[in-house]
Amino acid sequence: MHLDPDVSNAVKILVVGHFGVGKTTCIGSLSEIEPLRTEEEITEASEGFDDLSGTPHKTTTTVAMDFGRLTLSDTLVLYLFGTPGQERFKEMWEELSRGALGALVLVDPERLNESFPVLDLVESFGLTYAIGVNHFEGNTDYPLDEVREALNLTSDTPVVNCDVRDENSSAQALITLVRHLMSLLG
Repeated sequence: MHLDPDVSNAVKILVVGHFGVGKTTCIGSLSEIEPLRTEEEITEASEGFDDLSGTPHKTTTTVAMDFGRLTLSDTLVLYLFGTPGQERFKEMWEELSRGALGALVLVDPERLNESFPVLDLVESFGLTYAIGVNHFEGNTDYPLDEVREALNLTSDTPVVNCDVRDENSSAQALITLVRHLMSLLG
């Protein structure tokens, strides 16, 4: 895909990550429209499926997708699609990945092992991605090179810190992805 600077370009971007990493919050902090959310209360039916140990205060979960829109310029509009984080919803990822130009992969450095299935899915769909290391209050700030090494990422994969609750921080992570995509598109 080539972005034409003289016409309006609509680009589909996925915001992905494991369960409870902040995808819904990220889209909510970025979207210029009221985001579409398909969140439902976590019930006893999720017992044995959803590990809440890393997110003990989480009461809702995305069951289909989140959707938001962000206009970056007169010629570039991003359509943001957030995926559910649970493995049982991976069929939804396949549908959502169609036509996507890239993905912002959110990770929690305290739960990096939960990121590997997400990275496998993103790579299996052939999506270019950047990593947003979401900051959770009270957690350790890890050096980005350590996160890169722990996730076994190539040196050209962008890795940035972010706090998805903060619009500017989320925007910087998303801009990192967009710049990476544009550098690859020429």
